[in-house]
Amino acid sequence: MRHPHVMGIAALINREDALAELLKEPFVAEPGRITDPAAMETFVLAGNATFTLRGKAVRYTYRVRKSEDGKVHFVSVLAGPDNESDYVYVGRLRNGEFALTAKSKLGEDSGPVRAFRWFWIALRRRSAAHLAQLEFWHEARCCRCGRKLTVPGSVASGIGPECAKMMEAA
Repeated sequence: MRHPHVMGIAALINREDALAELLKEPFVAEPGRITDPAAMETFVLAGNATFTLRGKAVRYTYRVRKSEDGKVHFVSVLAGPDNESDYVYVGRLRNGEFALTAKSKLGEDSGPVRAFRWFWIALRRRSAAHLAQLEFWHEARCCRCGRKLTVPGSVASGIGPECAKMMEAA
């Protein structure tokens, strides 16, 4: 499913107002990177989002899933090498607020919790200055094997590191 804020180029080529339409769209710096705060929030709350936040020194990959009734979103962070299943529960989003719960596997002082809380507050406030300090990357799939990609460089290139090595060797 295409993100509602990103129009296909082919659809625009045949339109006289193509440039005007492109200028209305949020700027996407690289494939896989979302820079518009409203588009970030839409992505996070869509129901089954996987995305990576990258700062100057660290990066964390999160998965946010919507509850069946749609009132709560559960936040998990990637904590191992398998980017399909190595997620641990961090907390929940309810009524626009992020909070840890009794089942949270990480504490308030952990890097992933502090990073997500900082991101969520900046996002809700639409703080462009704060959001400019990080990169928001949505997940992608490797063009060779179809595995989920979460490392920003792999998302941008569309190929995972193992498959890239295999293709270079061939």
